[in-house]
Amino acid sequence: MKLHELQYNEGARRERKRLGRGQGSGTGKTAGKGHKGQNARSGGGVAIGFEGGQTPIFKRIPKRGFTNFTRKEYAIVNVESLNKFEDGAVVTVEALMNAGLVKKLLNGVKVLGNGVVEKKLTVKVHKCSKTAQESIEKAGGNVEVI
Repeated sequence: MKLHELQYNEGARRERKRLGRGQGSGTGKTAGKGHKGQNARSGGGVAIGFEGGQTPIFKRIPKRGFTNFTRKEYAIVNVESLNKFEDGAVVTVEALMNAGLVKKLLNGVKVLGNGVVEKKLTVKVHKCSKTAQESIEKAGGNVEVI
């Protein structure tokens, strides 16, 4: 069998229904929409979730929760991934993005204390946890919050 000999299985693909192409097609005249009525009109039909005038389910069910619109989300970097940089390097937000540790800068970068850093680094980020700061300073580096 060659690529040009490949065929679909019997009944796997169905031809599209050609509407309004004469009486002989079976879907001529009203194009399968019947006579008059809301669904026969152009742009007709009901809105998504409409239940014939009954209160829709999304209005009937109880609403819970709260979304804090002032919440700030930070791009997270763990201390162990800072070992990627050479000893004595200055780790900035741009350096983290170039290294691929931060994909999308949200409201800033936050360094978390998961793992151990073995290199002396100067880290300049928006936020830093206490354990991360202790770990970086224990290795001889320092943290600057920008």
